[in-house]
Amino acid sequence: MSKARILYIEDNLDNMILVKRILEASGYEVINAETGSEGVSKAEQLKPDLVITDINLPDIDGYEVTQRLKKSSQTASIPVVAMTANVMQQDREKVSQAGCDGYIAKPIDVDSLPDQVEHFIRGNKNVR
Repeated sequence: MSKARILYIEDNLDNMILVKRILEASGYEVINAETGSEGVSKAEQLKPDLVITDINLPDIDGYEVTQRLKKSSQTASIPVVAMTANVMQQDREKVSQAGCDGYIAKPIDVDSLPDQVEHFIRGNKNVR
């Protein structure tokens, strides 16, 4: 069984390259999107096993991305994890209220990222 397909929505090229490199080295297939709208479209089209979204995106923010994905019957069952530098308690609560299934703080811990991702994917029964 191959590892899961992950959609990573991130507008910062350095973050995108780093996360993609870490996750691909752990065997995941990583698909990138640079805007929230592009991410929603790719999620609907490709049905990834997990969506990781930055909160601060140039068009619609990660909260709106999550709400759109969770409202759509096509994507509602896909776990969505926020990856953000907004680490205050009220930020975590806002992430949860938006419908995110989890939270990964930036700067990311490169050693624990694959385990964090695996934790979120385990609950998804559609893993390939």
